[in-house]
Amino acid sequence: MKKTGDELASHAGLRRIRRALHRRPERSGAEVHTAATVVSWLEHTAACDIVTGLGGHGLVARLPGRGGAPAMGVRAELDALPILEPNDSLSDTCQTPGCSHKCGHDGHMTMLLGLAHRLSKTPPAGDVYLLFQPAEETGQGAAALLAEPQVRDLPLQSVIAVHNLPGFPRNSVVIRDGPFAAASIGFAVDLVGRTAHAGEPERGRSPATALATLINWIEALPQRATPFGAAAKATVIHARLGEVAFGTSPGQATVMATLRADTEVALGSLQDHCRRELPDIAAGFGMAYRIAWHEPFPATINAPEVVEAVSDAARSLGLQVVEPAGPMPWSEDFGHFTRHLPSALLGLGAGRRWAPLHSVEYDFPDALLPVGINLLADTLGRLQGPQSSSDPKEASASA
Repeated sequence: MKKTGDELASHAGLRRIRRALHRRPERSGAEVHTAATVVSWLEHTAACDIVTGLGGHGLVARLPGRGGAPAMGVRAELDALPILEPNDSLSDTCQTPGCSHKCGHDGHMTMLLGLAHRLSKTPPAGDVYLLFQPAEETGQGAAALLAEPQVRDLPLQSVIAVHNLPGFPRNSVVIRDGPFAAASIGFAVDLVGRTAHAGEPERGRSPATALATLINWIEALPQRATPFGAAAKATVIHARLGEVAFGTSPGQATVMATLRADTEVALGSLQDHCRRELPDIAAGFGMAYRIAWHEPFPATINAPEVVEAVSDAARSLGLQVVEPAGPMPWSEDFGHFTRHLPSALLGLGAGRRWAPLHSVEYDFPDALLPVGINLLADTLGRLQGPQSSSDPKEASASA
């Protein structure tokens, strides 16, 4: 695709950009082409000081403001998921085997590119930094990006991010104070017994019964390990017993699960319960065991002042504001940003019957692109001061 600034100014152009990103997805930590594509589009805006190679393949671009207002940040994710997309499922099927944008990160990146173009034409009151982070899906990218001196030393007052949300009315803005997305962590338990001939299983020590017991124990973990009123889940995501060998009674098994909770305190209670009880469960079956923890995500805690700006911006644009009763059950490593600065993650409704995130049928709804750009621009204006709020009809008119 020939890159011109005009592509970033129209809905049709943004749709083409989003679909181009969709066709070349890359897994967490391998976002080389994606990052280069983003940079090539940013070079057609007034972005200054584009810094690449941050936290892996992350990048930051500064959009200069008029001066006198606090600097703000907006974040999007570069990575895709290890999910095979059926060849006939979409008009723009991805070209990377076993990988696809089934969480909408292609759309989130495109929103930031459209925002960059808009703010280059109507400069904000203060500097705006666009942060494109790698490895969100593994929970590693945000922390790695924030650890870079070029990011850590930015004069940011707040950071905002948008995530499309299937299951909510199209164009609705989903936002709440406090916990917005759950804390989570994955863990794997290896059970080690002793192999034997399948005809003489009594001469070995099979972990089969221990594995079945452990799966049931994990599924019931939240009701035993968390206080009344705490929202928590334990989901078994993989189990394996021995090898495919009809002549062998197995001697090893693995079960993997994800723990989730609405607060990091509740998640810590789940982990502590595992550490205390797993030794006794394994010993009861004569098993040695190992436990390993993977992909920790902190809870995403929205700051009230940023939530207020998002809500006011949504209402000014005529968008429905939805305040969920509790946090989303999934996790987002934007929680590292909310730990670092007063920040907020907001949801943008993709449609009540839209295919869910991480499903093979999912595709980002392109109609959200101008809506997200308008919402981000208006929110930035309110956070930087009322003098910088721009005409909410501007982006929709150009789109």
